[in-house]
Amino acid sequence: MAVDIGIDLGTASVLVYVKGKGVVLKEPSVVAYDRETNEVKAIGEEARLMLGRTPGNIIAVRPLRHGVISDYTITEKMIKYFILKALGRRTFKKPRICICVPSGVTEVEKKAVEEATFAAGAREVHLIEEPVAAAIGAGIDISKACGNMIVDIGGGTADIAVISLGGSVVSTSIKIAGDDFDEAIVRYMRKKHNLLIGERTAEDIKIKIGTCFPLAQPETMDVRGRNLVTGLPKTVTVSSEETEEALREPTLQIVEAVHSVLEKTPPELAADVADRGIVLTGGGSLLRGLEELIEDKTGINTMTAEEPMTCVAIGTGKFVEFLAGKRDDD
Repeated sequence: MAVDIGIDLGTASVLVYVKGKGVVLKEPSVVAYDRETNEVKAIGEEARLMLGRTPGNIIAVRPLRHGVISDYTITEKMIKYFILKALGRRTFKKPRICICVPSGVTEVEKKAVEEATFAAGAREVHLIEEPVAAAIGAGIDISKACGNMIVDIGGGTADIAVISLGGSVVSTSIKIAGDDFDEAIVRYMRKKHNLLIGERTAEDIKIKIGTCFPLAQPETMDVRGRNLVTGLPKTVTVSSEETEEALREPTLQIVEAVHSVLEKTPPELAADVADRGIVLTGGGSLLRGLEELIEDKTGINTMTAEEPMTCVAIGTGKFVEFLAGKRDDD
């Protein structure tokens, strides 16, 4: 019995879906290794805690940038580790793996993902476009001749596509997503409060009080960082209104990308989208106020999928099951 796996290889986190078990693993895509010996020290959550806190010889890196492999050997080790962790040690036969790539990646980038997966021990590798996987995972029947618009906001890329008859009709992928939200908060804190904060703190702010649409009741939180004037640690109180100001630019760029896809959509499908609404998936869609912002700017009803974080992984898993089923029927 061969094992079928679906992998959502994301810039920020990797999710693994095993047939019959669902999503079994969700870890950050961070690897910590020793610079001198090239020995991997930690992978996943353990390595994420090391980001920005490592001594000279150990580096904690994210081997994927903007949905594309930037460090090949480390990505390969990471995929291998996650496959082993998800399956346990009991694999006699190499697994069949379906892995997703952002829409609009080049052939070279696709090849890199494919080869890294083969090197990590796959028997067969199938690539699927992220928005298509997200749509399957969100429970949309994509085989019908009816347009659905998916906005998948991950860590490194935001993929926007109109899907009909099982494929994407119009799609675009912009390199603005969750990571850029964090960077925007870091920049804002530096400019407005003269406070230097790390990526992880910025992510905490984004998750706790981040919003891109004015909230009815503003929230605040205390943020610790380094004062750039005195060079000493300092605590500042930040409000959700400030995060809205900080996140205005990246979120508007996503809205503009949605707008440009709608402009290129054939009229029949555009009518379907206006009728059915826009579906948001991916971890970035958990940002508060994003639904309202897109709805406000496009006038189309917008909703977030049920489990936005795991949509893509579930979609790749279902796709691999579908392929396996087709193979067995032949």
